[in-house]
Amino acid sequence: MSDIKDCSNTKLEVNFSGKRLKSLPQDLLQKGQDVDKADLQKNRLKEVTGIACLSNLTELNLCRNELIQVPTEISKLQQLVRLYLNQNKIKSIPENIFPFLKKLEFLKISTNKLSHLPSDINKCENLNFLNLSNNCLLDVQPLVGLDRLRELYMENNRLTELPQALFQCLEKFKVKNNPLRKPPEAICLGGLKDIKRYFKMLEASSFTSRTIKTMFLGCSMAGKSTVCRSLAHGQPVMVAEDDRTEGIEIQKFLNANGVRFLFWDFAGQEEYYFTHHVFITAQAFVILAVDLSKYTPESFREKVGFWINNIQLKVPNAVVLLLGTHVDCCSDEKEVQDQKRDIEERVKQMLLEQKDSLEQQRKNLEVLEDPSLYSDQINAIEQLEECKLQVLDLIAIDCTKPEDIKRLLDSINRVILNTEIFPFMEQTLPQCYMDVEDAIEKDLESGNIPQHGIVTHEDILTHLNSQNELDYVLQYLHRSGIIIWYKDVTELSNIVFVNPSFLISLFKAVVRHNLVSVLREIPRRDLTRENSLEKHREKWINDFQNRATLSNVAIRLLVRAELKRSGVDDEELIEEIVGTKKKAGKLIKLLEHFDVCLPAKQSGQLNPTAPEFCPNKKWEPSSPQVYESNGTCLFPSFLKSDKDVIEMWGQDNLEDITVQVYFLPEIPHGFFHRLVIRICSIYSINWIGKHQCLFTCGNRRLLIREWRADTGDQFIEIRGKNSDMNTSADIQNAWDMIKVMMKRLYELTQQWRGLCQYVHSPCKHMDCRAYFEWSDWQEWIYPNTCEKFNMAPEDKITCSKGHTRRTELLFPVSGARLKI
Repeated sequence: MSDIKDCSNTKLEVNFSGKRLKSLPQDLLQKGQDVDKADLQKNRLKEVTGIACLSNLTELNLCRNELIQVPTEISKLQQLVRLYLNQNKIKSIPENIFPFLKKLEFLKISTNKLSHLPSDINKCENLNFLNLSNNCLLDVQPLVGLDRLRELYMENNRLTELPQALFQCLEKFKVKNNPLRKPPEAICLGGLKDIKRYFKMLEASSFTSRTIKTMFLGCSMAGKSTVCRSLAHGQPVMVAEDDRTEGIEIQKFLNANGVRFLFWDFAGQEEYYFTHHVFITAQAFVILAVDLSKYTPESFREKVGFWINNIQLKVPNAVVLLLGTHVDCCSDEKEVQDQKRDIEERVKQMLLEQKDSLEQQRKNLEVLEDPSLYSDQINAIEQLEECKLQVLDLIAIDCTKPEDIKRLLDSINRVILNTEIFPFMEQTLPQCYMDVEDAIEKDLESGNIPQHGIVTHEDILTHLNSQNELDYVLQYLHRSGIIIWYKDVTELSNIVFVNPSFLISLFKAVVRHNLVSVLREIPRRDLTRENSLEKHREKWINDFQNRATLSNVAIRLLVRAELKRSGVDDEELIEEIVGTKKKAGKLIKLLEHFDVCLPAKQSGQLNPTAPEFCPNKKWEPSSPQVYESNGTCLFPSFLKSDKDVIEMWGQDNLEDITVQVYFLPEIPHGFFHRLVIRICSIYSINWIGKHQCLFTCGNRRLLIREWRADTGDQFIEIRGKNSDMNTSADIQNAWDMIKVMMKRLYELTQQWRGLCQYVHSPCKHMDCRAYFEWSDWQEWIYPNTCEKFNMAPEDKITCSKGHTRRTELLFPVSGARLKI
């Protein structure tokens, strides 16, 4: 039976969602012209024969069905205002449909398989909302002429160019994850204002840019810096061990074909991986270096597999060149070829296993009794299956031989000039973009801008003879990795780093593998400057080793020393970056912005003379320092145990509310601690450990725990303490906290395009391995009025092994469907 709502003037709203329909029901068709709105989502419809008789429909929801083509009968529904066709399998839209839909204002046809649009779609003259995301579109020229279009979404397609006329009236627009050349993706990320300004500046003059960001990844001492510098100089350049990269080193290089390379050399020590995630971006060429002389089959995961996984998680359609180094240290050519063959075979096997795993997970969902309930998860997996990580054959070189450096460079040139591999490499830009970049380079060379490259926003406007367009150009250069300017971060918006390498050197002053030894080397005179003693130094070291906290005083000393070593002598600028006793510096704000650290207030004794708090009366502290942090930062990635968390949490209980979020293919490196930092900003009372974190709110305790292993499933578990929940209201409050955590988790996962998740609630009976599988759980954390998470389950539910529990202890009863 359907839900039928009788509206005024005999208009009906019918709801046949989630009924597993394969054809339109007769009781719907019999209502004919009386039906005003029809909800047919989450069924198995492959066609909608007879729908033309519903000629007065104003809203039709056919999302999450199995349509292969937009039904031609829809052209008869000339009163339609809103049409939902998203999450089907639509490959084409016939001509002569949209010209008849004169009243259509809203069309959602995202997450299908469209490769082209009908030429007459622009005859849909009242259309103001259009979502075409997650298709296979190559061209959107037919959209020109939709003069009332205000919102347009085209993310995750195959677009290389966008017509200028498309942007005349738009108010909202998204086009991420397309191989765009005109305008480039770095322009589009700035939104409509940047795009419109781009086309306007393009009218004055333009040039063709051929630039490729090249990232060198691999374990420490794999030869990345040697190769990077050798390629830039066109001949072997030896790099001493003491001169190895710490953090990220950036170089520019122009090859004989006029292609400009931006070389990003990433440090291989594990302590730096946490910052790498920020700078590994789409539309880049990755060179993965492996020391063949130290490689063994047993070390594959550490030296190759780990890096491939992290690249695939962040940029699932990346191009990766395997580079074998230290050939001269191998015993003979046979060893080199054996190592090469082993690495290539293992990479192929690894990618095949990941492909099979995705395919199997999709099939598992598709064969469920009602797969429409899992359409979001199925679509996410299908999108990942379409992303093809290209891992090129390994090139083995001896970094001491000029001919090997040339051979490598020739191979790189062949790859990056292949337009099928890098369709976006050649981009059209306004001439003023190049003029601004050249002006910055000249000011650096002449000394008008200091070599460290740190300037205020006002200063750079002065240096470059400020124009209205300059901010747009600076934002483009930032998104391209040429400069760094965090315009949208209030505390950082006034500083521009025209030398990105220098900013990374400030990162490494704090986030480094040998931090304790560097703390021990701080000179006494520097300690005195901060009114600190040797015992303070020992406390900093002890706190860092045992609690992963670092005093702001220590941070100031470390960063100040790095600034001095780099030739920065402007005391006002130094103070702005490192901070003072009363105010955190820009660097700490930047680390917080990237979820690297968390401000932590040092514990202190209670003040027995503090003023008493009285209701309805403003409380005045005994000292303004009450409002100031005592100055520490917590770096969760350096934590070594969960001791404090375990002590505060106690034992797990089978009756705890338990939610497990599984990650496919795996949990990204550093993800858990980034998530913890984000949740700490909401629940300030917490205990943080290496793999666990406990949060409290009122009398409620929630534990979040990371389960990861080299083999097997990886998941994050959220547990609500059973002893804290005595009533249904307590249980609902716990679910409210879990909802906040899962929302933060989902938002964070958006930074990893190659990631998908699914959620289970395990059975609570001892030794039972059954579980309840959530359907499209994002609808719980982001409820949508048109795509409802609308199941109202029973008070109790039974697992596949026959164990029964109250539903509210297994999942949020007002908002989920599950498979048992």
